[in-house]
Amino acid sequence: MIDQHRVVVTGVGVVSPVGIGVSDFWDSLTEGKCGITPIDTLDMSTLPSGIGGQSPEFRVSNFVPKTYRKSTKLMSRDIELAVVAAHQAATDASLPTRCLIERNELEGPAIDPTRFGANIGAGLICPELNELSEALTTAADDAGEFSLKAWGNEGMSNLTPLWLLKFLPNMLASHVTIIHDAQSASNAITCCEASSHLAIGEAFRSIGRGVMDVCICGGAESKINPMKVARFGLMNRLAESSDPQGACRPFAADRTGTVVAEGGGLLILESLDHAQSRGATIYAEIVGFGSAGSTHHWAIPDPAGEGTTLAIRKALKDARMTAADVDLISTFGAGMVEHDAAEQVAWNKAMGSRVAEIPALAIKGSVGNSGAGSGAIDLAASLLAMKHNTVPPSRNTDARNSEQSLGFVQGDPIDAPINSFVSVAYGLSGVQNAALAIRKFTE
Repeated sequence: MIDQHRVVVTGVGVVSPVGIGVSDFWDSLTEGKCGITPIDTLDMSTLPSGIGGQSPEFRVSNFVPKTYRKSTKLMSRDIELAVVAAHQAATDASLPTRCLIERNELEGPAIDPTRFGANIGAGLICPELNELSEALTTAADDAGEFSLKAWGNEGMSNLTPLWLLKFLPNMLASHVTIIHDAQSASNAITCCEASSHLAIGEAFRSIGRGVMDVCICGGAESKINPMKVARFGLMNRLAESSDPQGACRPFAADRTGTVVAEGGGLLILESLDHAQSRGATIYAEIVGFGSAGSTHHWAIPDPAGEGTTLAIRKALKDARMTAADVDLISTFGAGMVEHDAAEQVAWNKAMGSRVAEIPALAIKGSVGNSGAGSGAIDLAASLLAMKHNTVPPSRNTDARNSEQSLGFVQGDPIDAPINSFVSVAYGLSGVQNAALAIRKFTE
């Protein structure tokens, strides 16, 4: 049997509506801030909701080497989020990648690029409508109707030759690997909101098998797009409230839906030997991963929560942990009536009588739902909670829901020794469920 390498987290990178980088992100969570506002970057007047979680303003060119700045013209918003989160993660880990060395942010030598990989979760990237609509206007027949023949003959020629490269989901990982010179395995995972947990789980397995020493992993996505907002509206998934600060209400009795957002979270995972050899600061150790499917319905969660329950139990078994070992429950908590109820059932089954005793965390009331990036942002919040032995408040949760037994913090943060936690994510439009078990690092 092959010896398994221990896998640790040495860097966390976050781009979220409440801050870019771990310091701003953590301070905002502990202060109970909300990043959900009226969307001001797009005309939302004809869409079912005009609120969302927008990240603070940034220029992606400030996060890449000078030699790569021309390539930023080929980046969609989703790619930009991943690139910034990757830079934040590598910087937080003091990881000597080619990018940080070229930018004179760290001194060399660089890590071995052939042992450095990337697994990045992505959503289905929607095109920018202004670019697409200009081309579509030249693809009409004599009657003014859209024509595939006209599109092939004329319409497509009005798109830039490299237009498609902005909207392929694998381009998040492609740009990150080129920028940081990660030459080992590079994977893109497109499994809705479960993507980042699955990407991190795959990195955990790869490093454990000795396939690579380092992996940058997580996910990023922008849901601030008219097509995505319209889709969520048609599926009746958006919060009915027009109050941005109180719209997304995870597990609350009066929850009505989720709120779209943009963001990304990327982690630096390393084998313990590699991290120690370079004197890296270690956040925590990943000790278990579980994934499971659910065939109940493609869009409606199983009310029995079987898929999520199975993922949690598999992660605990993989970690050789039981419910008695868990000090924090890191929920997905999208604020949707049926999904939150199913997740509640899953936690009840997996944690048993301890479910009400364990502090719980739900942050989407502050940051909204950023799709493929949302799970990694949740995980980042929990890693910081473990680092500081502090559980921040879970905005807009309450105790009025008779089905609620999760122990969310209200008001001010609480001090709590966190030696281990479990985090879950699942696809709102899919059958994927994933869970990660994390333990505080000890020699």
